[in-house]
Amino acid sequence: MAAVVTDLITYPVKGCAGVALTESALTPAGLAHDRAFMVVDDAGVYRTQRKDTRLAVIRPEVSWDGGRLTLRAPDAEPLEIEVDVESPRCDVDLFGAPFKAVDQGAEAARWLSDVLGTDCRLVRVPPEHERVTDGLHPGTSGFADSGALHLLSRSSYDDLNARITAAGRSPIALSRLRPNIVVDGWDAPHTEDAVRTVGVGNAELGFAKPAIRCAVTLVDQASGQRAGPEPLRTLAGYRRQAGGGVALGVKFSVLRSGKLAVGDELAVTAWETTD
Repeated sequence: MAAVVTDLITYPVKGCAGVALTESALTPAGLAHDRAFMVVDDAGVYRTQRKDTRLAVIRPEVSWDGGRLTLRAPDAEPLEIEVDVESPRCDVDLFGAPFKAVDQGAEAARWLSDVLGTDCRLVRVPPEHERVTDGLHPGTSGFADSGALHLLSRSSYDDLNARITAAGRSPIALSRLRPNIVVDGWDAPHTEDAVRTVGVGNAELGFAKPAIRCAVTLVDQASGQRAGPEPLRTLAGYRRQAGGGVALGVKFSVLRSGKLAVGDELAVTAWETTD
């Protein structure tokens, strides 16, 4: 049975809430505007839900042309800013790697600091951003943890929740896994692990590596509070990786840009070989 795209989700600000889409341009760095922005501390070091769980309740919206960003959060007035890509570049740190970014100004810094309760600033990927991500098919991305796209099949998600509920615990919401692309139609869980190249829409994707899951999956995305220990406890029982950690879903690089839409069918052009 062919797999089709059921969900497209972009995360304009790293660590903040996702935005559900019906269609999107697919750039070399992933869905349009995905992880184009990042919250950093005063030293330029990245912030994520691993420490700042309240990032989850901040809902960003980027205008169609990328020129304006709106931020919303409970008990805060919405903030709309003009996106700056021209100002002098600043230094930022993402997992210990140095990058350049464009600071988005004092107003955004004040708003985020008030919402998160700690001093921070908002930065954007500069147009000349060149970042090579690793994997079987190397690629690029904005400020995502690694690969440009995180793809997850519905069967893998359903299998995880079946295991969680069989142990007498509550299933987790899909939002806790923060995928970019959700597909349905593959009956066997983890079919996505064996895909090596695939066409979808008028684009082509190349397998990079398994998606290693972190403490962000323990955060309830609606409340911005930790709700662990699932899914990591259950994943540890059947999805441990030889290189360390537990995996669910896969990371893909963009081999050919194009356009994606909910309802697009996936055409797998190469599978993992067992030779």
